[in-house]
Amino acid sequence: MLLDGAGPAEPGPLAGVYGRGLTRRFGRVEAVQGIDIDAPYGEVTGLVGPNGAGKTTLLLLLATLLRPDTGDMLVAGFDPRSDPAAVRRRMGWAPDTFGLQGTDTPREHLTFMAAAHGLPRRQIPARVSAVLSQLHIDPLADNAVHTLSRGQKQWLGLAAALVHEPAVLLLDEPAAGLDPGARVRLREILRSLATNGMCVVISSHVLSDLEEIADSVVVVDKGRTVATHRVTALPTITDRTWRIRSLDDRHLHQVLAERQVSVRESPTWTDVSLPDDAAASTLLADLVTAGVPVVAFAPVTGALEAAYLADVEELR
Repeated sequence: MLLDGAGPAEPGPLAGVYGRGLTRRFGRVEAVQGIDIDAPYGEVTGLVGPNGAGKTTLLLLLATLLRPDTGDMLVAGFDPRSDPAAVRRRMGWAPDTFGLQGTDTPREHLTFMAAAHGLPRRQIPARVSAVLSQLHIDPLADNAVHTLSRGQKQWLGLAAALVHEPAVLLLDEPAAGLDPGARVRLREILRSLATNGMCVVISSHVLSDLEEIADSVVVVDKGRTVATHRVTALPTITDRTWRIRSLDDRHLHQVLAERQVSVRESPTWTDVSLPDDAAASTLLADLVTAGVPVVAFAPVTGALEAAYLADVEELR
């Protein structure tokens, strides 16, 4: 197992989520075969991996909806197996799809969820209004749920997970169905929640979003933790492809040819393969010095995506 900045062997006082050696079998299928996870308060922890890697099963274990066959875990300081009620009072859970239909409105649904979590009746109307406003879905508060789009239902699912002000928030693909502007807003909201002390665990395939929002990532494949990384200290990946756009492609290609840089081009961009970030920095400086009007120079894959692909490929 590749561990880069892995958490402690025992849960510390800042551990919102702690898991060691978690396993879960469904008949002959070993969905989780030994996952380790540390997610502290005040941070966003990303959970990444290919389809079928065990991410959703892990979240269901943490959310008290499944029991592990073996392993140790704590959520907000409580064991989901021995004290699920204590976990549910302190944990918010939003699955990847929101199944509520019918004529209930978001306000009615959130009122029900707040009562189910034991909020005092007098406080519920104000709390429901606050979370609707926090997520900017108050204009939809009195519409029937069945009239909402998929993206609007995703926001309602997040509101239901937040209505009781949990200490730990578990999210499975929360950006599914959201347009680009809504994804930006989601990133801002989740970062704000973490800044205010919440432990946020988010499973997502949108690695570019995670790279902007997460403090650390746990890479899962074949039911196991294969790596953990701090996003600010991702490993350097060699032989990355960089994409260049210029206002003068002829001049750009001339300079690249002079420096014997291999090129793959299209009508709108030029890709080059470079051994490391230092080579990319040097090439960009050379292009600018040579007077090439560069308007974009960036890796085709982000650092997190490159690290993830390298981690998963190592197991193949």
